[in-house]
Amino acid sequence: MEKIINVVNLHKSYGEVKAVKGIEFYVEAGSLFAFLGPNGAGKTTTINILSTLLTKDAGEVEINGIKLGENEELIRSSIGIVFQEGVLDPLLSVKENLEVRGSFYKLSKNLLQERIKAALEVTGIENIASRKYGTLSGGQKRRTDIARALIHAPKILFLDEPTTGLDPQTRKNVWNTIMHLQKEEKMTVFLTTHYMEEADKADYVVIIDNGQIAAKGTPSYLKDVYSNDILKIKPKNAELLIEYLNKNNIHFEKQIDIFLIKLDNTLESIEIVNQNKENLESFQVLNGTLDDAFINVTGKEIRE
Repeated sequence: MEKIINVVNLHKSYGEVKAVKGIEFYVEAGSLFAFLGPNGAGKTTTINILSTLLTKDAGEVEINGIKLGENEELIRSSIGIVFQEGVLDPLLSVKENLEVRGSFYKLSKNLLQERIKAALEVTGIENIASRKYGTLSGGQKRRTDIARALIHAPKILFLDEPTTGLDPQTRKNVWNTIMHLQKEEKMTVFLTTHYMEEADKADYVVIIDNGQIAAKGTPSYLKDVYSNDILKIKPKNAELLIEYLNKNNIHFEKQIDIFLIKLDNTLESIEIVNQNKENLESFQVLNGTLDDAFINVTGKEIRE
């Protein structure tokens, strides 16, 4: 598949502080790519370099077939960016904001109106086009921000924590818009997020920590390698279960009347359950999560 973003041996320092230390990765065209990392990991620096907001110290970066540093105006014409904080005028209507932003791209009047109509439709905000941006709800603002990034029909959409601070239902609505852009419009989406259930929907995930790539792969690969399934048991007789677990050198944690057992693989649970089936009140196998994988890779909560 086509590499629409390719990063090789990227370096960036701020004085003595090395923010990015020779990282390498690529993004396939039309994919949903999640770029994760705790605060201070080098994530924002990398994104700012890719979106031409910051110059690199060394390395090679290619965006949509164009080398960074050779024609950055052309690169900017192929990317859209949605920042964490809204950048639109609260006193202008949604449509007026899009018209102002669209005027930066020197589009003809007719083409600009076509692009605005398409952006309003794909983000589902046609019904609020005449409302002032400052009066919108959080979710409406985020979808307007996304519409603003789509005016020039970019091939790559950078989304920097697009749903942070939104309530669950609003997050779902915004996420539906993002998935529509990626699945139906075939747009490449480069996502950073604090919500692991969102990153779990990505085609590929890269975790950066301390300026270096700490892990990368599909969500299922990262969960398989860096997290554990958990067998959760509630026994009828706790002492009998403890005796069995100790005799078989099976490590466990006890939370009141519940026993938690880490598994190297899910099939290990079968033997434990079978050997104790007469003593089980209930049991459950909990699959490893991307949250677990992230913490095991970095040693940090992503929300730190």
